[in-house]
Amino acid sequence: MPTSSASTTDSAKSSSSSGGVQSLERAFDLLERMADAGGEVGLSELSASSGLPLPTIHRLMRTLVVCGYVRQQPNRRYALGPRLIRLGESASRLLGTWARPYLARLVEETGETANMALLDGDEIVYVAQVPSKHSMRMFTEVGRRVLPHSTGVGKALLAELPADEVRALLARTGMPAATEKTITTPDGFLAALDDVRALGYAVDDNEQEIGVRCLAVSVPNSPTAAAISISGPAGRVTEVATERIVPVLQQVAAELSEALASSGAGA
Repeated sequence: MPTSSASTTDSAKSSSSSGGVQSLERAFDLLERMADAGGEVGLSELSASSGLPLPTIHRLMRTLVVCGYVRQQPNRRYALGPRLIRLGESASRLLGTWARPYLARLVEETGETANMALLDGDEIVYVAQVPSKHSMRMFTEVGRRVLPHSTGVGKALLAELPADEVRALLARTGMPAATEKTITTPDGFLAALDDVRALGYAVDDNEQEIGVRCLAVSVPNSPTAAAISISGPAGRVTEVATERIVPVLQQVAAELSEALASSGAGA
C-alpha cells in the first residue's frame, strides 16, 4: 500500500505541475498498458504495473467501458474496445499527412517515389506516398495492404521484433511468392533481417514486383511502428544509387521522428 500511495502522490504532483487532468492521464496510461500487454488484461495486472490502487483502476475502467474504449470479457478481464479502431484509423491518416513534406523531400533528393507504411496487425498498410517526377515511376495506392515478407518496409519493421515473434507472424500469414525472388522460408527471412540490422536499411530487390527495387528504413520512436521507403525501377535504384540514397533516407527518418516526438510533447 505505501508503494501505491507514493505512486499516486507522484502522479498527482506530475499532473499538477504539467497542468494536466489526472484522471485523463491515468486513463490513457491504462490504455497504453493494455496495448503493451497484448490488448487484454486483468485489473490486478494493471494495478501491479501502474502502481494505482484497485478501486481507482476499477472506476477508470468502468468509465472507459461506458465510452466504448474498453470492453469487459466474459472471463471478467478487460480488452481494448471497438471505438479505438476509429481513432486508430484517423491517427494513421494523420500520420501520413504529417509525413508528406518529408516524403516530398525524399523525392526531391533521390528522384524516386517515396512511401510511408505502418505495421497494422500482421500486414503492412501504406498511409502516404509522393510520386517521382520521372515518367517511369512506381505507384502504390494509399491504403493498400501487403504481407511484410516481400517488402522493404516490412523487413525494416520486422527487423525490430524478436525472432520468435517474426516466426509466429510468418506462420499466421504464410509466405506466398509474389515473384521468383520473394523469400519464402522463415530461416531465409530471418537471415535477411540480420542483414537489415547490420546495414541499417532494408532492400526489396525484385521481391514484390519484378523490375522494381525498394530501399526502406524504420522511423525511430514512432508512436506506431512505421517505415519510409523509396521505390523505383531496378535500372535506376542500383547499388551505386543505394549508397547515395540510404543516408538521405536515414536522415529524413530521423527528422520525421523528431517532428513526431515534438508534436506529442506539444500536445
